[in-house]
Amino acid sequence: MLLQRRTDSGNWSLPGGAMDIGETLQQCAVREVKEETGLDIEITGLLGIYTDPAHVIAYADGEVRQEFTVTYLARVTGGTLTVSDESTEVRFIQPTDFAHIPIHDTVRLRLHHHAEHRDTPYLG
Repeated sequence: MLLQRRTDSGNWSLPGGAMDIGETLQQCAVREVKEETGLDIEITGLLGIYTDPAHVIAYADGEVRQEFTVTYLARVTGGTLTVSDESTEVRFIQPTDFAHIPIHDTVRLRLHHHAEHRDTPYLG
């Protein structure tokens, strides 16, 4: 699994971010992965849509928001693995190593669902 170690929390996470005006969700995912990892991807499916009313983030500038995540499946088509200003490290990590690295519970759930090779996307 392609993960990045975030500069703001030190946790390992999936690449992602906010949509720009004028792009689709899929275009956003492709752009964010490129910006945060240096890799080009092709979307191959949908892992799920994740919402958790308890997952509220308070930012240093005073903004508070409840997060949701649309998580896609993808394959790498090119590019060069690179660290961005949002990460201290970017690499492919084996699922057997997940228990030994810091990962937020919401990301762990998505990684667990991926490991299950679900037939249908998670909606919750």
